Amino acid sequence: MVDDPIALFDAWFAEAQASEPNDANAMALATADASGAPSVRMVLLKGHDPDGFVFYTNGESRKGDELIANPCAALLFHWKSLRRQIRIEGPVERVSDAEADAYFATRGRDSQLGAWASDQSHPMPNRDVFESRFDAMAEQFEGQDVPRPPHWGGWRVIPERIEFWQDRAHRLHERRLFCRETVPGGENWSETLLFP
Repeated sequence: MVDDPIALFDAWFAEAQASEPNDANAMALATADASGAPSVRMVLLKGHDPDGFVFYTNGESRKGDELIANPCAALLFHWKSLRRQIRIEGPVERVSDAEADAYFATRGRDSQLGAWASDQSHPMPNRDVFESRFDAMAEQFEGQDVPRPPHWGGWRVIPERIEFWQDRAHRLHERRLFCRETVPGGENWSETLLFP
């Protein structure tokens, strides 16, 4: 049995990438505003390692505002084909400008232009406004690379709790909870089994 939650995540994620028909990297991202009111939406995991789980967004969006006001988040992966879920909770930090630039450069050109054209999460009078802004950005950056907008970047969720849930018959599910602990000389993961 694997006792390292990051290694276990890697194994489950690899299986999901092989079995899920769409977006094995899709995850629900839960945030809360300064008053504690929650919101949740789907985003895509764009990188992970022992330091955390990374996604990208417009920093002026609702989730960006909430992450600044209350810098903690929860993630949920649900892989129906495998009958598994993983929950991850912890504080967040911004990724470096160099990391954000490198990822932004891999996006399709239309996605890059859309990041400039969209006031994500803000009211839009009609679709024509967005499309004309998109066309204006395409004209502005014609014949050149599209730079990353200053308001667009990445966030890393630093895991403090990771729960692995495996479906079992008759709702006798298996739940393994890993919690990060500070110990002399560094950090360690403790494991607890949870009742289903």
